[in-house]
Amino acid sequence: MALIITDRFDGGNIKVLDSQDPGDVRLEIRDDIRASLFQWFSFQVSNCKSLSLNLKIMNAVKSSYPDGWKGYEAFASYDLQKWFRVRTLFDGQVLSIQHRPDHDVMYFSYFPPFSYDRHQQLLARSQISTHCRQEELGLSAEGRTLSLLMIGTPSPVMKKVWIICRQHPGETMGEWFAKGVLDRLLEEGGIAEELRQRAVIYVVPNMNPDGAILGNLRTNARGANLNREWMNPTLARSPEVYWVRNRIHATGVDFFLDIHGDEDLPYCFAAGCEGVPHYSSRIAGMEAEFRSLYENENPDFQQKIGYVPDEPGNADLRIAANYICETFGCSSLTLEMPFKENKGNPSQDSNWDHNSAQTLGASLVKVLAKMSLLST
Repeated sequence: MALIITDRFDGGNIKVLDSQDPGDVRLEIRDDIRASLFQWFSFQVSNCKSLSLNLKIMNAVKSSYPDGWKGYEAFASYDLQKWFRVRTLFDGQVLSIQHRPDHDVMYFSYFPPFSYDRHQQLLARSQISTHCRQEELGLSAEGRTLSLLMIGTPSPVMKKVWIICRQHPGETMGEWFAKGVLDRLLEEGGIAEELRQRAVIYVVPNMNPDGAILGNLRTNARGANLNREWMNPTLARSPEVYWVRNRIHATGVDFFLDIHGDEDLPYCFAAGCEGVPHYSSRIAGMEAEFRSLYENENPDFQQKIGYVPDEPGNADLRIAANYICETFGCSSLTLEMPFKENKGNPSQDSNWDHNSAQTLGASLVKVLAKMSLLST
């Protein structure tokens, strides 16, 4: 039987050029809808059992982050639950994914997907907890709800922590991270209870539901990069940021995290807001404390390698973390995770995947509980 390759499902992205020869399948990743950006792929290959597949992504060199393919290995799955890396080669032009499947149907993806159905299940499981409320802030460009989970009971003495995830829809590790945070935060007793008594945690698990379903890398259904919309979001172009930003202004914020994935750097790290005009030693101290606590709590997080800080006064205030830091005078960080294997973990038997991202999220609860800002 002939190979059948399709991306016609939630989050799918691939274009088939030639699939007649299993050893020389030619593919392309398509652009984001209304934007010339691409890197995310996710597709299904059928009738492939025991075939020596060589799946060639012909336009890899033209992708948004071509250096991201160096040292990268693609993910594959038979059951959409267990994902594992497979042999992947990049010759400077073409990305080749090579595997001999054990079953008839196999899925390949840039990183393990977090489907809209799984997103809805995460919301539903969370909101039935006595510690959680779900708010629908508004509608996305294509009419999907922008969902906020509020954990804890607001009061004048409670600190306010905001965590937003997946502004860039192809960075699915962000929502796996959110799942880890929520699962741990909604536990009874222990460190979760201690944190809930001192802070209200506002979590947006998916800032960009349209882009996620469309299989986009970085943009929403209108072609907007949400992480460049925070200075002036509009209902016409970036309703997702418009609704979330309005809610943040209504609640206030004492600590802010924006969760992302980085295509090039094989490390977990947190980027600060050194370039905002009102950056201070107080904010710098909170950032340093956060990084130190996280590094001690989870070996996947490290401080040595990350982005070069902006020069003072040169921060782009369209970016979420910079906008929040400058507007509210609070510590505001962008947490990045890799698509590649994590070189920052000294453990030789550590494999970076969606489970690792989830564990990193769960670790955040103890980090927050130990922070001086939230412990008094």
